[in-house]
Amino acid sequence: MYLRSSRVYGSIIPGAEYIRSLVRQGTISQDAARRLKWFDYYAKCEDARLTCRHFGISPQTFYRWKNRFDPYDLTTLEAWSRRPHHVRKPLTPAPIQDRILELRTKYPRWGKDKLVVLLKREGIRVSTSTVGRVMKRLKDRGVLVEPLNVRLAREARKRRRRPRYAIRKPEGYRVTVPGDLIQVDTLQIHLKGNDRRWQFSSRDLISRWDVSRAYRNASSFAAALFLEYMERKFPFPVRAIQIDGGSEFKKHFEEACRERGIRLFIIPPRTPKLQGYVESANKTHRVEFYEVEDIGLNMEEHNKQLEEWDKVYNHIRPHQSLDYLTPAEYYQGWLKTHPQPTVSLM
Repeated sequence: MYLRSSRVYGSIIPGAEYIRSLVRQGTISQDAARRLKWFDYYAKCEDARLTCRHFGISPQTFYRWKNRFDPYDLTTLEAWSRRPHHVRKPLTPAPIQDRILELRTKYPRWGKDKLVVLLKREGIRVSTSTVGRVMKRLKDRGVLVEPLNVRLAREARKRRRRPRYAIRKPEGYRVTVPGDLIQVDTLQIHLKGNDRRWQFSSRDLISRWDVSRAYRNASSFAAALFLEYMERKFPFPVRAIQIDGGSEFKKHFEEACRERGIRLFIIPPRTPKLQGYVESANKTHRVEFYEVEDIGLNMEEHNKQLEEWDKVYNHIRPHQSLDYLTPAEYYQGWLKTHPQPTVSLM
């Protein structure tokens, strides 16, 4: 039963309440219901110009839909599909599409720019837009599925105290050589069963080389062990380290730096942006490693996975700030222009 109706062209236009019920039932769309209101209003005033001014539409639009409108078939108010009858088929060969799918599945957090670099290494030359279109088609078909963010790695809230050995970085301190300054920070990891671990992360400012390792707690003794591990894993000498004011970077860690002659710089309180390089590293670890991998139940398995991830990051993953070179490629290029005795990259 209509609450209001009008006659136009000898036919009945349904009232507003009935129109809303049709939308709720999914019989017509919101756009079709809006157009139906035009003709409901026009049936009352019988003035096309007034109707156009009332709804803010052009006369051309009104008359185009008026010629299409059939009161006995409200679907005539639905917009027609503008999809072309003949759609161009993708020209990318199937083997290349399969390889793009394999790489994106293996590295689910890497975008099309990085995949182009990986494909180029294999002799496959495709544009960035082509890789993006292939990925979109794979997602639309449900073949490529983004990983669920089921594991959340939260940063620790650390008390900021100034260590005795650490000082503010001097204004004139220059960072020009790999190893001149390495930022170190901690990342708190929450695993299943309320298991909590701490990852120590480090990043070199010049080469973007990363070294990371997990421990049961964020103590100064663990930090000292990590310093020893860093010295083995970085392919260049560690000359200076920058930290925040966390208690894990006091006592044993300070003493270890002092014994090795490594300069230790501490940032002022509430200035995390000064640790931007290692903060970016922690974000990469959370998104591309912890949100993707199933972490081992014991520390040994966890650290084996971290060691493999460091190899992927340093030797395989293209880095945008390095013009899509890996840290290893960048460091090798740097050595060619700055020859000096170095240790192996592995």
